[in-house]
Amino acid sequence: MSRLNSAAPTFAVADVGAAARWYEAELGFEIHSFPDEEPWVFAILVRDGVELMLQRIEGYRKPDLRRLRPEGQWDAYIRMAGVEELFETVRDRVEILTPPTRRPYGDTEFEVLDPNGYVLVFSELI
Repeated sequence: MSRLNSAAPTFAVADVGAAARWYEAELGFEIHSFPDEEPWVFAILVRDGVELMLQRIEGYRKPDLRRLRPEGQWDAYIRMAGVEELFETVRDRVEILTPPTRRPYGDTEFEVLDPNGYVLVFSELI
């Protein structure tokens, strides 16, 4: 019987090192990069079993798709425990698009914009 275990969003970025260091400093992710020396072409970012991946594309700029969907456009939806606590930790360090909000489907979520234009949603079913 086959079984899927996880998925890891993969973000294209022009500078893997700069992006990875932002995730490490601001959101507490651990960096696993390739090659060992910069400039890195790839990195896996890990925190509490959640993985995000970064791939270098020289000169890449992510298009801003948020304006195309007023309800929001997400690149990674991260389910977690302690969403309010995480918000308090990062609120003055990262760009918050939406503060913690209780949704009709029961989750409390907040949205963060990373320096490369990717939207991360942190969500907890309370």
